[in-house]
Amino acid sequence: MRLPLIAFPLLMLALAACVKPSGNFPPDDKGVRLDSTNLPIVWIEVDGDSIMRDERIQARMTVLDNGEGRLNYADTVAHPGQRIDYRGLIALRYRGNSTYHESPKKSYSFRTLSEPLKKGGKKRKVSLLGMGKDNNWALLASYADKSMLRDLLTREIARPWMEYVPQGRYCELFLDGTYYGVFVLSELVSKGKQRLNLASPGDGGDALTGDYLLEIDSEDEPTYTSRYHPVTADGQPLTDRRVLFQFKSPDYDEISRAQRAYITGRINAMEQAFVTGDYRRHIDVMSFIDYQLVMEFCHNVDAYRLSGKFYKRRDSVDPRFKMALWDTDLAYGNSRYHDSWRTDTWMYRSNDALYRDDNHYMVPFWWYVLNNDPEYTAALKARWAQYRATSLSEARLTATMDSLARVLTAHGAMDRDSRAWPHWGVEVWPNYYVSGSYQDELEYIRQWIARRLAWMDAQLDYLPGQ
Repeated sequence: MRLPLIAFPLLMLALAACVKPSGNFPPDDKGVRLDSTNLPIVWIEVDGDSIMRDERIQARMTVLDNGEGRLNYADTVAHPGQRIDYRGLIALRYRGNSTYHESPKKSYSFRTLSEPLKKGGKKRKVSLLGMGKDNNWALLASYADKSMLRDLLTREIARPWMEYVPQGRYCELFLDGTYYGVFVLSELVSKGKQRLNLASPGDGGDALTGDYLLEIDSEDEPTYTSRYHPVTADGQPLTDRRVLFQFKSPDYDEISRAQRAYITGRINAMEQAFVTGDYRRHIDVMSFIDYQLVMEFCHNVDAYRLSGKFYKRRDSVDPRFKMALWDTDLAYGNSRYHDSWRTDTWMYRSNDALYRDDNHYMVPFWWYVLNNDPEYTAALKARWAQYRATSLSEARLTATMDSLARVLTAHGAMDRDSRAWPHWGVEVWPNYYVSGSYQDELEYIRQWIARRLAWMDAQLDYLPGQ
């Protein structure tokens, strides 16, 4: 689709003085200009309306992308005929929990629409920036991750191994004509055909058995409480702590009574099987191993206990629970909490630190059971050797990091973002290391990864070069 000579409303970049001021958490420097960029450009128009966290508002979105190897120009009059990847209505809201409260640069969730919200807001599945068609998307701010590559690096490590890993593309965002910086336009872990491709469950027979997407998380949504307490690193129950499960697909408002009773019963049966040791018919062991290796490598402070997504298909397809990957922007030594900055501990054993720091969101006891099973740990070590020969080889990691960093720096995107949101040499929640520049941040991650690999190699009996 080609942009006509008549500029779309976002031409106001050339008329910035006429733009209606926005109270939607603007950047520190609202005057950053963008002339050209190698990244797609996203414009969102809310006409000064307040974006909310719990309710979606209608907005207009335009995505401009001339394709790989070609620049994108903000001035569409001087540069007509550019390629519009999407132009239309969206239903927009803020997303995130702690990141929403702690980060001035907010993330967004949006749904693409085929009709206005006041007429029903029918959803429209579209492909954005080459990603599979869906109607449910996110714009991730990654404010706490000054490198802006932790999430995408982790996804590329996991992609060859896990059934589904979300795709994401860097872009630069304008909101009501104000430059808001670099974001990741991202797929979500959701049921769409181009994602997990989950069927809708029924209320009887095989259809009742799937498909379900759940999440271990906080109580910000209705939850189901585990019947089992989390445990310490030595296996002792923490009797004043519980693990909470959220219903994601179907969500709590859509799930029927029969479906809720069925899936909570399956969770109970799975957890009971961890107690008895008969867990293998309830979980896809390799899926759990892959999740653990990726989360442990990046030492994600939220691993296992927050945004811990898992799913189950119909029994006729696969009766076992599997894990899905999400949310690693606080990993790779990025967080100063719960010993997560260290390179010489296991996150699955982090309940001691979490309890010490009076955190109520704990790692389920499953992971303690798994890692005390010699058969599981033998498979874990064998899988680690496969990772180290491929996506976790030093050469592959260096190439992936360098590629992501080049995309962000080649035409000044990170510089513009840093001017809009100044943070070099500034302590940003929850950073353990306060970097003075982008290159300083990258070097910190590289050194952290080298120490982490060495420690995990020793723990998992891997000899580099074997």
